[in-house]
Amino acid sequence: MATQTAAFRDGHQNVGHLDVVHQRLSTNDSWGGLPRGNKRRTNNSPSESVHHCVHDSESILGIRAAMKIVLDFIRAVELRDLTSQFWQGAEHLEKKAALESAVEELELLREQLAKENLALRDEVDRVSMFEEIVGTSQALQAVISRAIKVATSDSTVLITGETGTGKELVARAIHRRSDRVSRPFVGVNCAAIPRDLIASELFGHEKGAFTGASQQRLGRFELANGGTIFLDEVGELPAETQIALLRVLQEHEFERVGGSRRIRTDVRVIAATNRDLQAAIITGSFRSDLFYRLHVFPIEMPSLRERREDIPMLVEYFIDRYARKAGKNIRHVSHETLELLQAYAWPGNIRELQNVIERSVILCETDMFSIDESWLPLPPAATESKLYIGLPRRLEVQEKNMIEEALQASHGRVFGPMGAAAKLGIPRSTLESKIKTLKIDKNRFRSLSEI
Repeated sequence: MATQTAAFRDGHQNVGHLDVVHQRLSTNDSWGGLPRGNKRRTNNSPSESVHHCVHDSESILGIRAAMKIVLDFIRAVELRDLTSQFWQGAEHLEKKAALESAVEELELLREQLAKENLALRDEVDRVSMFEEIVGTSQALQAVISRAIKVATSDSTVLITGETGTGKELVARAIHRRSDRVSRPFVGVNCAAIPRDLIASELFGHEKGAFTGASQQRLGRFELANGGTIFLDEVGELPAETQIALLRVLQEHEFERVGGSRRIRTDVRVIAATNRDLQAAIITGSFRSDLFYRLHVFPIEMPSLRERREDIPMLVEYFIDRYARKAGKNIRHVSHETLELLQAYAWPGNIRELQNVIERSVILCETDMFSIDESWLPLPPAATESKLYIGLPRRLEVQEKNMIEEALQASHGRVFGPMGAAAKLGIPRSTLESKIKTLKIDKNRFRSLSEI
């Protein structure tokens, strides 16, 4: 700032020196390249992006403070304190007009810097929110866009997708972006808890509620009060627990196991599953009313096969993480290795890729990263892809058989107390949609009843 101050001090001698100030404050290069607008730094790692954004934002604050000093100096010394006689004459009036113009330009620059600082702060928030969600593919960006939109609301979110696709990372990102960020984020893996203990785990229990309940215990919903609860593998919940969860979603209250007192709760629910819940409804293992309560805002996670263009970036991210832990300096990844990784089907998705990278880093003895091809057997991968295709088809056949049995029992009638929809326990509209999708002729069963 010494140069800038000197330029203004000499302003009444040579107005041309004002150009120095203007150039110093309006060019990016003299500040180290301030980014214009809210532009994502896709070439850097997420942690580097956060560091750069914070650094740029702090630089802006320093520049704005320096500009304020300059403005105060101009007003106090050049514009206000000088005598009116000094400004007499055409030459001095021209200098005065130039100084006043400079002040206006500086004010405009200060306003612009303030706006850019807000944009950078928003970028810090956005980048740190998705710091562990790596990739630039269109499929992933669509997920991030939906997550950002729903985060500021209190709506229930259902995240679906294959195992290992990063459903919990998205749930945590939504929580960090929400108004509940200062409150707890409590995760529960519903598939990892025994069926006879899941109710106690979620809603707590009173002392003496069952054998071994020697004291009162708070459940996950109480621990998450005011915050967010993440129900992973929600499709594995037993029927009786589904009813209790439905009550929480509808009435925002529950009872501890062995208790009778109703406990109010203020919790945002984010659920996730790798199951086809609509198929589970058909088979009777999942309640349709609970599904519609959870299915307020669905987010479908793409498999790694659907975002292969993200694999090089993910490889770089995981190599950096595990090389740091192992104290190794891995600088290169061969083109052949990347091609091999991108050709594999990744049935375990990102979790499987992460494990392969960690194992490879541990065994790597040079600065060139490589993997053992035997870890990625291509023929089994082809078998896996057939399984992914075959499973939906088998479910479709099973679903079609169940609907046809219900239609036969109801003589082709869809709605009503004795209709097929009531027998299957699903809404009429859902059944009609399934009949149309599966190309079932319901009139055929009506004809059979007449014969």
